[in-house]
Amino acid sequence: MSTESARDIWRRQFDGAELRSGPFTTMSGIPLEPVYGPPEGEFPGLFPYTRGVHASMYRTKLWTMRMFAGFGTALDTNARFRQIVGAGATGLSTAFDMPTLLGLDSDDPLARGEVGRCGVAIDSLADVDDLFRDIDLGEISTSMTINSPAAVMLALFVAHAEKSGVARRRLSGTLQNDILKEYQAQKEFVFPPRASMRLVRDTMAFAASDMPRWNSISVSGYHIREAGSTAVEELAFTLANGFAYVELAVRAGLAVDDVAPRLSFFFNAHIDFFEEIAKYRAARRLWATWLRDRYSARDPRSWQLRFHTQTAGVSLTAQQPDVNTARTAIEALAGVLGGTQSLHTNAMDEALALPSKKAARIALRTQQVIAHETNVTNVADPLGGSWYVEALTDEVAREAEVIFATIDEMGEGSMLDGCIRGIEENWFQRRIADSAYDLERSFNRGERIVVGVNEFLEGNDDEVATLRITDDDERLQVARLDAVKRARSSESVAETLHHLRVDASDPEVNLMPPLIDAARAHATVGEMMSALVDVFGRHVEVPTL
Repeated sequence: MSTESARDIWRRQFDGAELRSGPFTTMSGIPLEPVYGPPEGEFPGLFPYTRGVHASMYRTKLWTMRMFAGFGTALDTNARFRQIVGAGATGLSTAFDMPTLLGLDSDDPLARGEVGRCGVAIDSLADVDDLFRDIDLGEISTSMTINSPAAVMLALFVAHAEKSGVARRRLSGTLQNDILKEYQAQKEFVFPPRASMRLVRDTMAFAASDMPRWNSISVSGYHIREAGSTAVEELAFTLANGFAYVELAVRAGLAVDDVAPRLSFFFNAHIDFFEEIAKYRAARRLWATWLRDRYSARDPRSWQLRFHTQTAGVSLTAQQPDVNTARTAIEALAGVLGGTQSLHTNAMDEALALPSKKAARIALRTQQVIAHETNVTNVADPLGGSWYVEALTDEVAREAEVIFATIDEMGEGSMLDGCIRGIEENWFQRRIADSAYDLERSFNRGERIVVGVNEFLEGNDDEVATLRITDDDERLQVARLDAVKRARSSESVAETLHHLRVDASDPEVNLMPPLIDAARAHATVGEMMSALVDVFGRHVEVPTL
């Protein structure tokens, strides 16, 4: 019988890792172990991964410092991208404007006044060419925060990479593509839920076959939390959606171990420091247990929940925005101590406008201070073993399991069917709305203090210079779109859109190839989405009280 302890198994994994250069000591020179705990306790890199998905954690590699950027035209955002890369960021995260997120072109009457305002306007392949000009997509990881038109944007991205000579297999990054949470929280949907899930299925299958370094879905709790959920609801709804996508893939004939390692997660880092850390630890434990025991995954990579973190936009205040730098630093530290693989820090002025150049740089520097000055990266899960953190982790996991049981019951044994039924019956929406209302009442009653909002008001009248997007940017984008339409072959566009409608009518056909064909022909985002609307129809939410 083997007498090998959990620590011995962890040590074998750790010894095989290629470590960053040290020193792995305190500032006083005290040597630091890579992890602390009893020999038979839990260790990072070992099931159920409560303490981290890798044995060496940040001793091997720091998290990806991913900055979220997008405004005005593609050329405007490209300039910001190159500044971010030059400042030391190792990944890019693209914010799209509202028309793009809703599948509308910049010349659509419904887009008027919104073009380029909250993100970059993307209408066609020409814009994607501008967006990533002089950026090596074979070296830089790219994330795209888009959902209903996610398959369309992926098609444009792949078409651009082909033009740039970057093979699909070299492309690394993440497509958010989490449509379930749109119906639950963010509301940027176009098609009915079941049709939207067909597009998610097709992108998953395409990535599995053609893009081995690409995460086809980032299951996002961030927007659920921003809409007002509690930390437990954010965790439970997000993992439930993840389970639903696993079931969707399995129903489509994909093996769970071919799909699950390609799923990544996206969590909020809110201001309740220890609760956030417990949330991340509980998330890893729950995902590992469910994937192994419920979905019979056998590849350890399927059990390992990898996640991106963004500090909480909803915690930022328009009053005394400089104070947001402190909030963001605390929230970012929670993400790091919780073991995130990727991190975005919000800029201090985002409650007022898109980030200014200076504010974006300070946000990145916040991550760099945590990474290089605090020494918190030297030890994996440094709060593991804390009675408080361990008890809070257990309680967060327990409450999440109660929610899982409710969703499973709604789906009669299927988390996929339970999530869709919960959306159709507004169960998720009501839960989030009730939680948001309860929290707001606690602020209004003064039970919870928000600095600068209901206490400590001195300084609220200070003026802050912010980035402004002008009407000129919108006129430039519309003119750019008009030039693309005049230069392309109308016949080629019409032909590719016809084939897209035909293929969309057959539920067995993967829609990524016809979408890429349409992208190559310079069909616009709005034209491709409209072609799919012709087949799928539009979703109209019916609210309930």
